[in-house]
Amino acid sequence: MNRNYTIESIEQIAKEILKTATNKKLLFYGEMGVGKTTLIKELCKELGIEDVAHSPTFSLVNEYLTKNLETVYHFDFYRIANEIEAYDMGIEDYFYKDVWSFVEWPENIVNLLPIDATEIHIKVLENGERNIQLKNHL
Repeated sequence: MNRNYTIESIEQIAKEILKTATNKKLLFYGEMGVGKTTLIKELCKELGIEDVAHSPTFSLVNEYLTKNLETVYHFDFYRIANEIEAYDMGIEDYFYKDVWSFVEWPENIVNLLPIDATEIHIKVLENGERNIQLKNHL
């Protein structure tokens, strides 16, 4: 998947991600302010989460439940000091469950990431649109 989108088409992008991803571990790459959290909020909405999703910048992880009582994890590793901090929080226990996991700033825990995770790269274009590239790893 490689396409441009605007905020008005984010619902369609979220639906396409959920259909296209071959793994429930989604790694979100992009500069600060590119819209990673906004896209994750829309993914949560598409999965049937009624709570308002927000970035877990200080807690590292938020846990949500869908209407069907399925668990979804949202990680933000922007402020993590080092990979040991993620390891100490039990990151491997989270990653090896068969649940949706959305990871912001995965580059800060590169050695702890599942090798088959789906990468999502977002860039801001000159016209204000976003470009999204989804890369599945098998």
